[in-house]
Amino acid sequence: MIIETKQSMTRKNYKVEMKTDIVIVGGGLAGTCAAITAARAGSKVVLVQDRPVLGGNSSSEVRLWILGATSHMGNNNRWAREGGVVDEILVENLFRNREGNAVIFDTILLEKVSNEANITLLLNTAVHELSKKDESTIESVKAFCSQTSTDYCLKAPAFIDSSGDGVVGFLAGAPFRMGAESKEEFGELFAPDEAYGKMLGHTIYFYTKDTGKPVKYLAPSYALKDIRQIPRYKNINSNMNGCNFWWFEYGGREEDTIKTTEEIKWELWKVVYGAWDYIKNSGKFPDAENMTLEWVGMIPGKRESRRFEGEYMLKQQDIIEQKQFDDAVAYGGWAIDLHPGDGVYSKLPGCSQWHSKGIYQIPFRALTSTSIKNLLFAGRIISATHVAFGSTRVMATSAHVAQASALAAKMCADKSIAVKEVLKKANMNHLQQKLSINGQSIPHLPIDYAELSVEKPTVRTSSTYELKKLPFDGDFVSLVEGITQLLPLEGGKKYGFRILVKSENESLLKIQLRKSLKTGNYTPDEILEEMELSVAKGKQYLSFTFDAVLESDQYAFLTILPNKHVNVMSSEQRLSGTLSLFQKMNKAVSNHGAQMPPEGIGVESFEFWTPKRRPDGKNLAFEVSEPIQLFSNDNISNGYVRPYLKTNAWAASLSDKNPEVKLSWKKPQKIDEIRLFFDTDYDHPMESVLMGHPEDVIPFCVRNYSILDQDNNELFIKKDNYQTINTIKLEQPLKCTELKFRFEHPSSSVPATVFEILCLNNSN
Repeated sequence: MIIETKQSMTRKNYKVEMKTDIVIVGGGLAGTCAAITAARAGSKVVLVQDRPVLGGNSSSEVRLWILGATSHMGNNNRWAREGGVVDEILVENLFRNREGNAVIFDTILLEKVSNEANITLLLNTAVHELSKKDESTIESVKAFCSQTSTDYCLKAPAFIDSSGDGVVGFLAGAPFRMGAESKEEFGELFAPDEAYGKMLGHTIYFYTKDTGKPVKYLAPSYALKDIRQIPRYKNINSNMNGCNFWWFEYGGREEDTIKTTEEIKWELWKVVYGAWDYIKNSGKFPDAENMTLEWVGMIPGKRESRRFEGEYMLKQQDIIEQKQFDDAVAYGGWAIDLHPGDGVYSKLPGCSQWHSKGIYQIPFRALTSTSIKNLLFAGRIISATHVAFGSTRVMATSAHVAQASALAAKMCADKSIAVKEVLKKANMNHLQQKLSINGQSIPHLPIDYAELSVEKPTVRTSSTYELKKLPFDGDFVSLVEGITQLLPLEGGKKYGFRILVKSENESLLKIQLRKSLKTGNYTPDEILEEMELSVAKGKQYLSFTFDAVLESDQYAFLTILPNKHVNVMSSEQRLSGTLSLFQKMNKAVSNHGAQMPPEGIGVESFEFWTPKRRPDGKNLAFEVSEPIQLFSNDNISNGYVRPYLKTNAWAASLSDKNPEVKLSWKKPQKIDEIRLFFDTDYDHPMESVLMGHPEDVIPFCVRNYSILDQDNNELFIKKDNYQTINTIKLEQPLKCTELKFRFEHPSSSVPATVFEILCLNNSN
């Protein structure tokens, strides 16, 4: 029992002081991934989140799906889902929560953080003050927890600001920007005019449910009275929920979207409750009679506020031209996506999205501050112009960047160096390699075995899958959209193919061999050869050989152009590193089959060839004159953990009932950790909420395997795996010249496939 007498002076809140290695402010997806990354690397982390749950815009408080470079599978960025911790979270969510329940997603994030002993999590705790050692060094931040009446003083040698609004950078006096730059400042031709206001606005979503009986609805007095004030009100229907209302946006005209957030929120509530009034009471939606509002967001999902100035500011040209940086640490691939300033009240389209032909690199310098030497940024507040921010702002990209900030902050804390010193060649190489072995997949940058503590092994396998054909066992697929099969072909070789078609009448079928002009892209913008084949009425096989050859090993596109009279046979066979694409539209990401920008906005024209979601989008059935070597055992140690130029995976022959990989070294190696990289289909966006998915485990993923030492003693057995990266930490370091890995095929039609196997010695 506590009894306190009257105090003549004011009382003070409880006070707690903490010293740690890294303080991360902001527990959205970026801050969460940063905290987990740093903690697993050995740093003590305090993660400060001003909300009751983690995840920010992806949490149950806002309920936005997580997206990034995959862009709903609506662009030409193949196998582009972000790697590392953000991938682990999305794969975990698919396994537990393929229906996309935002509340379940909350628990997954909370569990991931609570499982890390090196993380101290402070929920409902807002940073409000900051102190410095000197003009350029943060000493501590002060925060208050409203639920415990506790004042915190958090001290660390390194800080990461992933707060969305940049509270740490702001309090520290770091230079920042709000609003759009002019065309002249950076030469960005897509810099917006006045129609696009100053910034992107906020959004609030709502969910509905059918109660099975009539439900009445009386709108609150502040609800929008005249739905016609929303120019696109005819797009509203009773089946829409959550992210379907991404265009319920407001605040783009504001000078400061932080200061006016509460005003913006009230305007969005006005729109939401007015829209529901329209659905329930206009008489136009009789199916809504039994429906009720299940949930309305209490806080808006913010798109844009502050952007901080770093040693480099990413701009439009970097994205469109896919500029390469020596200090690349992450990548992006979402379209440059700007919204009209009047948001939901605008007569303009809800967004203007322009895609690049492939993913682009994000340099470390964009995560730094020009004035604060122990501060790194993560999330949507990194150093980018308003135009470039239109792409970098999305959550999966933000989280990917955050993982780089986390390991850089660890380096700074461990070595007592300023952030800018990470740019030194040796430090940057170390950072990039640490990220790579965590699955970051920095474009064009493989794992360098010379940098690892264990020598590169010799790899032998019990068998190797050769692609001689994809069986003619599927359905006939209409060529209304056309189809292209993406295949990794060898340079200098001619390939002949045989396909099965069915035609309504005599016709001509155009077939092309294409490749990407830019190495590593998946935009088929160069036609190497075209032929026209005569097709008779009915079913028939067509055989053809391309005289054109590739100059080097890379992906090529076996392309059959649209013909509404012809169908082509598909295959039930599924393989890692190859898939079928269609010239189809995806209006959700402004894909209308081809990108045709107006003159003078600095964006390229090109065709979209994109996959269909499972269970659709089956591979093209074909036979090939010479086996395609997709899965060489050398791929297991080539440093790439996803397709790029080739599959970069080894796969066993399906006739091999006991697939085995043997790693060997000429001299004994000390090993205390083993990492295996499996195929969880990096082409799958794995949207975290609202959208359901047809499966909870990716069909390419190896489920069961074992590891044996050179004497055939079992070191480790794994059952029912579904994750991309499996990390095995041995209780006792192993000294050996050989390791064996035995795998089971995921199914009778999908071969066991492995991207990479790393053996590490962390005691070095």
